[in-house]
Amino acid sequence: PRARAAPPRLFIKHEKEQAIVEIELAPLLKSNGKEATHIIKRIIDRDRGSDRGKGAGASTYFINGHKSTLKSVKELVSDRYHIHIDNLCTFLPQDKVGNFSGFDKQALLLETEKSLSGHLYNTHQDLIELERALQSSGTDVATIENELAKLTKENERLEREKELMEERQSYLERIDLLKKKRAWLIFDQKREEAKAAKEQREELKRKRKEAEREVRPLKEKHADVAGKHSRIESRYKAVETKIKKDKKAYDDCLAKADRYTDEFGNELSEYHTIDAQQRRAEKAVEKERLRLEQIEAEGNEYPSMEVIDRTMSEKKVEMARLKAQKVSEQRQVSGVIERIEDAEMEKKQAAERLAGLKDDKALRLQMICQRIKSVGDAYDFIDHNRKMFRRKVWGPIAAEVQPNNQKSASYLENHVAQNTWKAFVVECKQDYDLLYREVKQKLNISINIIMVNNGQHESRPRLYSDARMEVLRQEHGFLDYLDETFTAPGPIMGALIDRHNVDRVLVGGDAVHNSLERKDLIEFLSSKERGPGKQGSCFFYTYKNSSFKYTSQVSRYTGLIGTQTDDIGQARLLRPGSDPRVKDQLAETIQKSDEIMTTLQPEVDATNARIHELNVHGGTISQQFKDAKRTKTEFGVYKMKLRNQRDKLEEAQEAASKDNDKEKAKKVAKIKKLVENSTAMSESAADMHNQIMKGTHTLTGVKMSEDGLSDSLRKLADQLQEKQAETADLANQYKAADNEYNQKKGILKKLLKDAETIAPKEEWHERLEKEDLPENLEGVEDSLDEAENKVNSITDNPHVMLQYEQRKKEIGKLQEQLDEVGGEKEMKKKQLNQKLDRWESALINIVEKVSGKFSAYMKEVGCAGEVRLHTGGKDATENDDGENRCYNFKDWGVEILVKFREVSSLQALSAQTHSGGERSVSTIMYLMGLQNLMASPFRCVDEINQGLDERNERLVFKRIVENSTMPAKSSNSDHCGQYFLITPKLLPNLDGMENENITVLFVFSGTHNFSNCLDWNVDKFIEDKKRFLSQDEEQESSSSRKRRSK
Repeated sequence: PRARAAPPRLFIKHEKEQAIVEIELAPLLKSNGKEATHIIKRIIDRDRGSDRGKGAGASTYFINGHKSTLKSVKELVSDRYHIHIDNLCTFLPQDKVGNFSGFDKQALLLETEKSLSGHLYNTHQDLIELERALQSSGTDVATIENELAKLTKENERLEREKELMEERQSYLERIDLLKKKRAWLIFDQKREEAKAAKEQREELKRKRKEAEREVRPLKEKHADVAGKHSRIESRYKAVETKIKKDKKAYDDCLAKADRYTDEFGNELSEYHTIDAQQRRAEKAVEKERLRLEQIEAEGNEYPSMEVIDRTMSEKKVEMARLKAQKVSEQRQVSGVIERIEDAEMEKKQAAERLAGLKDDKALRLQMICQRIKSVGDAYDFIDHNRKMFRRKVWGPIAAEVQPNNQKSASYLENHVAQNTWKAFVVECKQDYDLLYREVKQKLNISINIIMVNNGQHESRPRLYSDARMEVLRQEHGFLDYLDETFTAPGPIMGALIDRHNVDRVLVGGDAVHNSLERKDLIEFLSSKERGPGKQGSCFFYTYKNSSFKYTSQVSRYTGLIGTQTDDIGQARLLRPGSDPRVKDQLAETIQKSDEIMTTLQPEVDATNARIHELNVHGGTISQQFKDAKRTKTEFGVYKMKLRNQRDKLEEAQEAASKDNDKEKAKKVAKIKKLVENSTAMSESAADMHNQIMKGTHTLTGVKMSEDGLSDSLRKLADQLQEKQAETADLANQYKAADNEYNQKKGILKKLLKDAETIAPKEEWHERLEKEDLPENLEGVEDSLDEAENKVNSITDNPHVMLQYEQRKKEIGKLQEQLDEVGGEKEMKKKQLNQKLDRWESALINIVEKVSGKFSAYMKEVGCAGEVRLHTGGKDATENDDGENRCYNFKDWGVEILVKFREVSSLQALSAQTHSGGERSVSTIMYLMGLQNLMASPFRCVDEINQGLDERNERLVFKRIVENSTMPAKSSNSDHCGQYFLITPKLLPNLDGMENENITVLFVFSGTHNFSNCLDWNVDKFIEDKKRFLSQDEEQESSSSRKRRSK
């Protein structure tokens, strides 16, 4: 592959699994005189490394046979051999020529220094740092002086604060005395309050005892009256209970008397109806006799029981036979029906599974959303907010495409980039902006969006005409274009055509491989039908059950066709959502189930028809059996009716034959008994009524006594409650007074303790009396407030004395620093001058040498050139005192001046001013001027000649050969270095190609090249060529003789 950033695995030779690159670096002499070589080997494996990592993990590195890392290899070539891969003066690829000519003066000097000597570059960096330090040292003195003045002024302020703090301390001492005095004054005041509280408590205690003595007689009298009231209340309840019992007995006697009276009336009524009942019984006997005769007449219509039993037995046997036959038929058909039902169930299950598996779009969408979270999140937003968009939003594209088969899926997935498969398609600019803003900017979800305007892509002609396509089908085995191997909605198809030209990619079979081997297929595909020139092509084909992608491109430099063949793996994103083999198995299951049901259904229908005939015949026999059974049942009912009617007739005859006189005598005796019972109950009720009236009189007297006692008890209770409330109030007052006294006593103890703690009486009493302090509490409080106000007006700064002394020490240190700064500055200035002299002289010498060679080389190609050293305006600026000179080392640089036309003047080389060829000539000539001065053992340029015309290319090549093949002056170690020129082509008959120090390396790659480079035999090639030429001469002489003979 041509891409410099391509994965390393693509550099492996066709049909090989590994590539090995081995480099042996130029020997270095050890201290013992022996030579030490370093052999660096890189092995690239096709199967190692991930696709996303671009194959970085596919390489393994070795140094002198020992496994190593890429980092160690870079350190070895950089530290030991002074080879800097990123230095464009040493390694210059063709695409970096613009970068080289775009360097400013400063960057070009740094790159030149790196390529010549690490010492020059490091000295330059040291000078920049020393100049920066000297520039900052001038400001250090002023900084120290300013800081010294600042600290002196601050110390004066601290001295004033110290005086205020001493005044504040005197007030704090007076506050302490006042607080001690106040503590004893508060104690004396609280002691008087405690004495008064104690006297009040003793008075309340006396009053409480007197009230308790007055309550005792009232309690005794109240208890006596309460006992009498309780006894009267018990008697009242007993009398009331007796009255209730007597009243209940009275009510019971009245109820019984009424019941006896009712029964008397009923018995008397029945006595008068005995004769009428006799007449009704005689009529009932005649009626029942007539009904018995009718029932006996009905029995003549029924057959005999023997006939009925025989008929039922025969029908029962016939029904059993038909049932057995029906069961046999059903058992036979049930197995068949069960097989049909199993087939139907299996078909239904297979059909349901097949329907689910056929929805490849839904399954593929689900798979993509699960595997790629950003795509799933973006799809969820679009699906839930489709009303926001003006037109339909499609995607992801992988879910919208339906390949015709698995092979088409593999071709399509290989040809289209992964980012495109994850993209969504919109049909207008407004939807594009809305989707990008909502998903990418607001939700921070990564999304790819493709716009197909109005959902339609512009139609364009096919790459090949119909006639040429027909030739490709008939003679070369091509089948279709890639866009014909799948289906997709219009906007999706438009996106794939616009992005990946799926309408210009061919798809073929095994015959394409044969055509590649035997026919000039690539030339045929690359030739344009309209206009001159050639065109690239791309197609897929199969060979030996494997798939390949063949791509051809036309080189923009040589015009030749470059080809590339890639293996095609199985599709991943576009693979079916389910296994096709499972679909085929399910379809086969459905077909087998249909065949089973079709085969068995006629047998089931015939058996069902026979069962139906048996059911009809069995129904007739069953009905005859039921009729016989019903007749037997009805005959049994008839016999029961007959027995019942005879029983009724006997009962009626018995009722009509009763003795009426005896019945009347019984009634009379019962009536007399009822009259006696009723009279006795009435008399008992009268006795109970007299008892009730007597009890009511007694209850009234007891109630009046109870009311009198209740009134007396209530008055005593009121008096007792009033006296008890008075006593309780006195007790509460005493308790409150006692609590108050105890509280004041506790406070007094605490105040005494606090006063003794603050100012012990033995120690401070006499002093507090002698001090000029107020004698009362109010005066002490006023004096204390005044002193605290004075203290609060002065800000407390306990560290002021410490700060004062600390500032003094800092002032002394700054004074010492001020004295030392001058010496350090002189030392750095001396170091700078020493480094500057050596560095500047070496740099001027190098620039003069390079400029002389560069001018001569540019003159050889008919141009002019010069290399100048830019010193950054070192003599332009000085400080006012003339001490600090400004060199501006960071602005020093190297400037390349060129002139390509006679009328123009020298101009700085620029990517904006000069053409690509002019920049290439200037760049290579500058590098040639540096050739003998570089530290790296070899240099490399890539395609530097591609932008040159033929004249300049020949002159540049000649200069490269002369500078790179100069012999060593004294030993192999001082040679001018190896020079690698990488190019896809060279002009014929170049000067210097016959030089023995030039080695030409051809890189061969492709399907038809030698498997081993040793297979290339030049002598055999020349011998074969001579033989072919001699054969051609013989054929030509033979044909000429034939023409002369004619």
